[in-house]
Amino acid sequence: MANLHTNFAGIQSPNPFWLASAPPTDKAYNVNRAFEAGWGGVVWKTLGEAGPPVVNVNGPRYGALLTPDRRLLGFNNIELITDRDLELNLTEITQVKRDWPDRAMVVSLMVPCEEASWKAILPRVADTGADGIELNFGCPHGMSERGMGAAVGQVPEYIEMVTAWCKQYSKLPVIVKLTPNITDIRQPARAAKRGGADAVSLINTINSIMGVDPATLTMSPSTGGRGSHGGYCGPAVKPIALNMVAEIARDPQTAGLPISGIGGIGNWRDALDFIALGSGTVQVCTAAMVYGFKIVQEMSDGLSNYMDDMGFKSVSEIVGKALPTVSDWRYLNLNHISKAVINQDTCIQCGRCHIACEDTSHQAISTMMDGKRHFEVIEAECVGCNLCVTVCPVPQCITLRDLTPGELDQRTGKTVSATHADWTTHPNNPMRSDTAAMA
Repeated sequence: MANLHTNFAGIQSPNPFWLASAPPTDKAYNVNRAFEAGWGGVVWKTLGEAGPPVVNVNGPRYGALLTPDRRLLGFNNIELITDRDLELNLTEITQVKRDWPDRAMVVSLMVPCEEASWKAILPRVADTGADGIELNFGCPHGMSERGMGAAVGQVPEYIEMVTAWCKQYSKLPVIVKLTPNITDIRQPARAAKRGGADAVSLINTINSIMGVDPATLTMSPSTGGRGSHGGYCGPAVKPIALNMVAEIARDPQTAGLPISGIGGIGNWRDALDFIALGSGTVQVCTAAMVYGFKIVQEMSDGLSNYMDDMGFKSVSEIVGKALPTVSDWRYLNLNHISKAVINQDTCIQCGRCHIACEDTSHQAISTMMDGKRHFEVIEAECVGCNLCVTVCPVPQCITLRDLTPGELDQRTGKTVSATHADWTTHPNNPMRSDTAAMA
C-alpha cells in the first residue's frame, strides 16, 4: 500500500493534499469539515494585523468562465483577506490544531511591508501551535493597491527583505507564496531563497476581468454598477502554473527549494502533474468550492492506486520525476520525426481532422471517396504537429507514430537519423555558434 505521508519543509501531513488559503479555510467550522473529509493540511485564510477591520464587498465577489454545458473553466474573485477579527482567528487556529495534531496547519499572513508589523504578528501565530507560515505575496487585487500582496511579490528586493524578517522573528518554516503576475517567476523565487525561505508556493491568482454585461455594458460581475479586476484561478490556469513550477524546480539557483503547487488542481491526475514537475505538496481551492471537500477522497485514492500500480512507495519518489524531460526549445531533437495515423475501425468520419488540417495546418489529410467517405493521412505532407489528434472527438482514434532510424521521411525525402540534433548546432540556425557557446 502506497504511503501518502509527506514531509514538506519540516511540516508533516498524512497526504500531500492541502486546502489553499481562501474562503474554504476562513474559519474553524470549514477547516474541521475539511479535516473530517480527509485533507492532509490547510493554509488558513490570510490574516492581517490587528486594527481597523478589512471590509469586503456585500455583492458579487466571484465570476466564472463556463462551457456551454456549464462546466467550470476559470474562476475569478475579488475577495480580500479575512474580514474576521485577528484574535478570533488565532483562537480558532489554536483549537483546530489541538483537535487535529496530525494535520498540517499553515497560517497565511499579509501585513504592511514594515519590520515592526511582521515582528508583532509572528509570535502570536507561533503561539497557536501552527506548523508554518505562508507569506501572501501574490494577491493581485485590493490588497496590492495598499502596497501588500502582489505589490510586494513583484519586487524581488521586498520579497528577500520580508522573508529575512520572518526568519529572524519566527522559528516556524516560512513558505513564500508567489504571484504569477510577473515576467520571470525565477526572480522572486531566487529572492525568497536568498531571504532564507524554507519553501515557496505558487501560483497565486492571475489578474483578470471576466467580461461585460451586454445589456448594460457594465463590467461583470459588478457591485453597485462598478467592478474591479480580480484573481483568476481554476482549471484554465493549470498549464501556466505547471510551467512556473517547473521553471523554479529546474533553475540551478533554486534547485532543492521545496515547492507547494497551486493552480487548477481538481483530481489526482492534476496533482500528479504538479508532483512530477517538482511539487512536494499541492494546494486546492476552486475545485473544493465547486464540488465540496469530499473530492479529496478521490484524489487520495487515485494517487494511492497509481503509486501501487507503478511501484512507488512514497510521494517523495515521484517529486520532480518528470523534470529531466523538460527542456529549453533549443535542445529539442530536430532529427525526431512523427506522423499521424488514423484508425479506420474507430473513426466516425466526422471530418474534423480534415477541416482543421486543410484550413489551418499542412493539408496532410485527404478525403477519400471510393464508395464511402473516409480520411487518410498524406505522410508526404504530415509534420506530426498533433493538431488532428487534438481535435478528434474519439480518444485514441488518431495517434502519432515515431519513425525509426533508417526509415524514409516522405516529406523531406531523407532517411531518419539515429543521432540527436538540436537547434544550437542546426545548420538553419544563423546564430548557432553563439547559441552553442552559450549552452
